[in-house]
Amino acid sequence: MTTVLIGLHIIVSIALIVIVLLQMGKGAQAGASFGAGGSQAMFGSTSGNFMSKITAGAAIIFMLTSLSLAYFYGSASSQTVMPSSVAAPVQTPAAPATPVAPTPVAPEKK
Repeated sequence: MTTVLIGLHIIVSIALIVIVLLQMGKGAQAGASFGAGGSQAMFGSTSGNFMSKITAGAAIIFMLTSLSLAYFYGSASSQTVMPSSVAAPVQTPAAPATPVAPTPVAPEKK
């Protein structure tokens, strides 16, 4: 199940990159800088074209696969790669030894 989701996620992410790169930018039209009709709206043209609908669909699929992969891989797993016969038991650290006071050294006379 997760292998299929990972494959779909990779395909959709590559497709999303290609779709976004194929779209024309807002200022790509020469008339937009001189006040053409498309630039009169606040965010450009209000009607969605075919590419914007494909982009929205790919983005929704990308988010759904991201959430589902996070759900599947986020659950706590009790599996380990180490077999139980090889795994070392957990040891508690030993109590620190009490420090020994240093013996005073008499200064040398010259």
